[in-house]
Amino acid sequence: MRRVGEVLSALFDKNMLQKAQNCSAFFSCWRDLMEKNGIASAADHSRIIEEDNGLVWVEVDHPGWKQIIQTKKSKLLHDFQYRFPDMNISGISIVLYQDGNSPLQEKKLPEKKLPEKKRKTKPPVPKKDICTGYEAIKDEALKEALKKLEKGISDREAS
Repeated sequence: MRRVGEVLSALFDKNMLQKAQNCSAFFSCWRDLMEKNGIASAADHSRIIEEDNGLVWVEVDHPGWKQIIQTKKSKLLHDFQYRFPDMNISGISIVLYQDGNSPLQEKKLPEKKLPEKKRKTKPPVPKKDICTGYEAIKDEALKEALKKLEKGISDREAS
C-alpha cells in the first residue's frame, strides 16, 4: 500500500510541491523568528495572516504586543528576506485584531465598539492561498478526482 505522501508526489509536479512547502514554511516560521529575536512570548499573541505584494501582514491581539514586535521590525524583515529571497519581502505591517474575539486568545472578551471614524483600517482580505487552489491543475480529470477526494474526507470528518 502506498503512503499519502507518495500518492501526492505522483500527482503534483515538483515545482508545485516546492511552492506548497515554501508557503507552509513561510507561515510556520513565525514562532522561530520570535524566539531568534528574543521575543518568544510574542509568538503566542501574534501570527502571520498574509503576504501580499512583498508586505507581510502580522496580526496581534493587544497593542502592547504590537509595540514589542515593532521594536524588532527591522530584524524580522531581514530574517524574512534571508529565509525567503524569492518572495521579495519589502515590509512588515502589524495590525491589531479588531473583531473582538481574536483566535489568538483563549479567553473570549466582549467586543468594544469604536466610532467608525476612529476605527483603524483592516488589512486586505487574504486572497485564496495559491498553494492549495485547484486553478493550477490543468488536467480536468485529476482536478475532479481531487475534489471528490476532498469531499469524501470532509464528509468523513463531519460524521
